[in-house]
Amino acid sequence: MSVVIIGGHDRMVCQYRDICKKYGCKAKIYTQAANNLECLIGNPDLIVLFTNPVSHEMVKIAKKTAAQKAIALVQSHNGSASSLRTILNSRVYV
Repeated sequence: MSVVIIGGHDRMVCQYRDICKKYGCKAKIYTQAANNLECLIGNPDLIVLFTNPVSHEMVKIAKKTAAQKAIALVQSHNGSASSLRTILNSRVYV
């Protein structure tokens, strides 16, 4: 399963990647805005959107891309490791 994480905290990138690896997921993580974010997202199985620590523009791009490509989108206000585990527990069977 491939996952794109948008938002979250810069200092948590390694933890996000490790958590995804434990669930057997390949992860792309974007905590900062990129010029071509729409292209970078690609066609993952799931987009995780941490809404608190992210710009409004990144939220718009994530929602628009998910709607256009019929990608599952899960939003969480909190960008914690626990939130990511909870999301992956509900989506991935270990």
